[in-house]
Amino acid sequence: MSGAAKFLIAALVGVCTCVAAATDQSAPAAEPAGALYLVRLTPIQYERSIRDIFGSSIQIDVNRAAPGFRDEGLLALGSRRLTITSAEMQQYEKLAQDVATQVVQPNRRATLLGCKPASEKAADDKCAAAFLQKVGLYLFRRPLSADELQTFVATQTAAAQRFASFDAGVRAALARMLVTPEFLFRVELSEPDQGRAGTQRLDAYSTASRLSYFLWDSVPDADLFAAAESGKLLTQAGLEEQVRRMLLSPRVEGGLRAFFSDMLGFDGFATLSIDSTLYPRFTKNVLEDADEQTLRTIVEQLLVRNNDYGTLFTTRETFLTPSLAALYGVPLPRSQEMGGAVPWVPYTFAEGDPRVGILSQASFLSLNSHPGTSSPTLRGKAVREKLLCQKVPPPPGNVDFSLVQDLNNPNFKTARQRLTAHATEAMCAGCHKITDPMGLALENFDTASGFRTKERGEPIDASGSLNGKPFNGIVELAQVLKEQPSTTACVINRAYSYGTQRKPTVDERKWLTELQAQLGKDGVRWRDLMQRVTLGPDFFAVPSQATAEPATQAPTQTTAAQSE
Repeated sequence: MSGAAKFLIAALVGVCTCVAAATDQSAPAAEPAGALYLVRLTPIQYERSIRDIFGSSIQIDVNRAAPGFRDEGLLALGSRRLTITSAEMQQYEKLAQDVATQVVQPNRRATLLGCKPASEKAADDKCAAAFLQKVGLYLFRRPLSADELQTFVATQTAAAQRFASFDAGVRAALARMLVTPEFLFRVELSEPDQGRAGTQRLDAYSTASRLSYFLWDSVPDADLFAAAESGKLLTQAGLEEQVRRMLLSPRVEGGLRAFFSDMLGFDGFATLSIDSTLYPRFTKNVLEDADEQTLRTIVEQLLVRNNDYGTLFTTRETFLTPSLAALYGVPLPRSQEMGGAVPWVPYTFAEGDPRVGILSQASFLSLNSHPGTSSPTLRGKAVREKLLCQKVPPPPGNVDFSLVQDLNNPNFKTARQRLTAHATEAMCAGCHKITDPMGLALENFDTASGFRTKERGEPIDASGSLNGKPFNGIVELAQVLKEQPSTTACVINRAYSYGTQRKPTVDERKWLTELQAQLGKDGVRWRDLMQRVTLGPDFFAVPSQATAEPATQAPTQTTAAQSE
């Protein structure tokens, strides 16, 4: 490992263990110097990595609501700017002890360790070293150095002697590995690119790690590590072989789910609150099922059926639980009911039904609403920013929202009437012009995503236009979105930034524009998109300071959508 890497990791150990982060808030860290990057594992990546390494039976109580930091609309970009607070470190230490204890249980130890100690009541450095070296490759996503291995073996020796137990020694060494920055952060190291003089690229193991967390949202497997060790992964033929293999693996579903959960802002479910007195059908079960319905729809359309990305907006096919069926007001056929904790069944809304695509699902409608009322501005802003990659500017600080928030005004019974009156203020008109038309097209759905045709007795007008394309209601809006070039461009740009966990450079933006033109004609199919992105000319490149886009701070001011 380079001197720069050792220095930075040493600094991170201090960050993780000191009490300097007294606010207990995850704050942006300084951008690493030189050609070394650190990307903090998400809670889901932590959980998935542990289970892929030690087995699916490992029980993990990881805090999935850990604070995140969005950059350019993605938590993936912000994760490069996160440290670990002292409170979070205490949680990781507890997790490490729990996982290590489970690994050395009799029903797992024989399989995972691969060797039998000379004595159950004493240290066995040889057996411990073999296990720690094997598991260290997966935890650190690279081979352990001789010094690192010796450090963990020494931990095993001391603990085994103290407690007169080989298991206690292995447990202590493994727990120590699980709280190192090398595991909690993906450490990306670079080296000179032999094929492009004067440029840097990720080294073989960092390439394997970026590839696996992009396509699978988890740790590399044995085949990918073997390709990294041999150097084959750094050849075009070797890279293509691995990408093809990985895209055919069932694990690709994990990568798909992770990407869309980030892109659609599903972390917001951790704090979502819908007024159950106003919307009694929006139960705890609905809250737990909403994002899963959308993710199952996405998996079915993009992976199982290999459909174009735009199909997500127009498909009438989805999956329901009894709670969601009750919310949407549709019968769940008894012949399809299943036993078990989560009785998901496929369901197709009939032609003419107002529900179509993922924008008519609770995950989008309720997540982009207020607790007690819908918000065309929130929903329109979500369409603009999440699906079209168009930034909606924040409002001036002195905007008066009282007219929009007054739901009992007899002169303005519908959201359209209130917003029209509010937008007559010059300072408000610009933002509302780009958010409200699409949001108002979704006004036939209330906060809890229940369908309605009137608001306070007044008919709802769901008409609007996008880039000169008129629509009336969600069915027509969905078709317009599907046909928009910016919809295709957005998901391609998001995927590239998500995979590289940085903004594209000037040259990369040119390449992405060419890719968008190609896929705009052929359609965006998920495996094809992933293959094109990972085999692109700069996916594993390390941009120089001159070409890299600077990272941005997350906005702290209240946006118009938050208030309206």
